[in-house]
Amino acid sequence: MKRSSATLARQSVTVALWATRHEHVKHISVARPTGKRLQRAIIHLFLLIVVCFARTAHAITLERVLQSTLDQNPAIQEAKSGLEQAAGQRLVFRSVIWPHAELGVPAGVQAGHRAGESGVKGFAVGRGWLTQALFNMAVPPSLRRGDIEVLIAQQQLNVAVVEQLHAARLAFYAALYNRSLEDEQRQKLEENVASQKNRFEAGLADKSAFTSATVQASELVPQIESAHGAYRQAQLKLAEAMAIDPAKSTLPEPEGELQFVPLRVDVDSETAAALQRRADLKLARLFVRAANEDQRIIAADYYPVVVGSIPSEWVPVTGIHRQESTSKTQDFIGSEIREKAAYTWRVADNGKVGGAVLRERAAREMNELTCRKLEANVSRELSRIANELQAIDAREKSLSEATESAEEGARTVRENVASGLASPFEYRVTENAFLKTRSGLLDAIYQHNVAIAEWDRTTGRYFQFSDDTAQNVH
Repeated sequence: MKRSSATLARQSVTVALWATRHEHVKHISVARPTGKRLQRAIIHLFLLIVVCFARTAHAITLERVLQSTLDQNPAIQEAKSGLEQAAGQRLVFRSVIWPHAELGVPAGVQAGHRAGESGVKGFAVGRGWLTQALFNMAVPPSLRRGDIEVLIAQQQLNVAVVEQLHAARLAFYAALYNRSLEDEQRQKLEENVASQKNRFEAGLADKSAFTSATVQASELVPQIESAHGAYRQAQLKLAEAMAIDPAKSTLPEPEGELQFVPLRVDVDSETAAALQRRADLKLARLFVRAANEDQRIIAADYYPVVVGSIPSEWVPVTGIHRQESTSKTQDFIGSEIREKAAYTWRVADNGKVGGAVLRERAAREMNELTCRKLEANVSRELSRIANELQAIDAREKSLSEATESAEEGARTVRENVASGLASPFEYRVTENAFLKTRSGLLDAIYQHNVAIAEWDRTTGRYFQFSDDTAQNVH
């Protein structure tokens, strides 16, 4: 039978597994279980229902995992705080254009004799200064640098979001894969032991054959434990991404099964789109711009700075002597306002400006090289993933057909064992071959989903990601 799609192949495997379990139930009914054995079977069935219900009750979808990661992940929350900090830093950069104002109110008591004056009297003087930069070469790059600071924080938040969503998505796929692998191995272990037990109780095999089958079937136990451990590790990674404390809450249970959806890719068009929308590339370009503006701000010390100032003094009473005044002509006779302008120009550089400019220039050049390297790697990375997807697609097709053949062979051998035409050894060899093929198919489907996740990350699609792959991936 030719494979029309991966979904039909998985459905055929599911139907075959159900048929195997159904045949297993018929074997149990033939053995005529006693009341104690029947009670044990009912208890096992009840526990199975409870486990299945518990798994379904706490199951979470990939969409919920991504949403919880976006809302609660500590790294994303830290990046959001960094965005608020950048908004404050932007005000610092823009403050160079704002006027500088000061206000002072000196007060005291005047006493002594001079030119016929005598007595003691209090006084207060209001003083104010208003300074405004009229010309400063650092103003334009400072304004641009403040805006870039916010843009950098935004892209850092975007990069953190992509990294955490990608990690959560891979952990979700790993959990589904290892759980499916564990279920497959555990099911085959139980079927192998139960089949020999039923044949022994029905008088079709001796006790040594049953014992030998049990011992050889136990070889699957380490594989089951390994898959179970990997599943728990994936659950812990999911909990970490979703900011779930394992000590206070149960570990998340992923819902569903891995699906194989063929993906057609166009490396050239996706490369051009990725260069425009990837957050890490935008961040690298912003670092280049920021270093360039920093260099301009430092180099502005070479140019003259023109500043205008308006000092003023307000005196509520007259006859108050100025500090260090020697005659009445120097005393306060009323309020006054003065305007003036001044400029400064750095003529000689002791290395403070020139050295800082050279350091910023070197930082800008390093950032440019890093940015070019990231941009050049996009095409190579997408080509590598496209080749992997093509190889995985061919492998999945081959393993899907092999799984159908192995399943048909296992069913035939199982019927021959029941009729005494095949030995238990042949049955175990056939079942192990089917399990190995089925495990390889699960691994191919898992690797396919991981490759698609890597494709989405490399093309910068995570801000468009959803379960609707037809709209956002193709």
